[in-house]
Amino acid sequence: MASTIDTPEQYLAQLPEDRKAVMEKLRAVILERLPDGFHETISYGMIGYVVPHERYPDGYHCDPKLPLPFLSIASQKSHIGVYHMGIYANPELMEWFVQEYPKYSSRKLDMGKSCIRFKKMDQVPYDLIGDLVGRMTVDDWVELYESHIKR
Repeated sequence: MASTIDTPEQYLAQLPEDRKAVMEKLRAVILERLPDGFHETISYGMIGYVVPHERYPDGYHCDPKLPLPFLSIASQKSHIGVYHMGIYANPELMEWFVQEYPKYSSRKLDMGKSCIRFKKMDQVPYDLIGDLVGRMTVDDWVELYESHIKR
C-alpha cells in the first residue's frame, strides 16, 4: 500500500494519542538540538533528518536521487525507534552512547546496529537523545559517510 504521508505533521496526526505525545516530544528535542544544515522530511516512511542535495549533491549511494539520511524516528508496532546512522558508523559515538545510557535509564538498552528501541513510552531518555543528535554536524556526518562509502 502506498503511503499518503508527505510531512512530519501528517505522520504525527495519524498516531494514537499516547504515541503522538511521545513522538512530538522526541521531534521537538531533535529539532532543538539538531545542528544546522540537516533537513526534516519523510524518509522511508518515517520522520527523517537528512543532508539535502543542496548540501551534498551526491545523495545516498543506494539511491542518489534520495538525500543522504542521517537520523529517523518512528512509531513502530511494539516500540518507538530512533535510527541514528552516525552511531552505526562511528564506534566511538556508539561507545559513548552505551556508557551514557545507564545515567538516563534503569531499563536495559535495546539496540540494533543503528536502531535504538524504546518499548516503554514513559522511559524515552529525551535529554540523552538530544545530546546524541547534537554530537555530529552535517560536515562530520558527510566526512564519516564518505570514509565508509568511498573506500
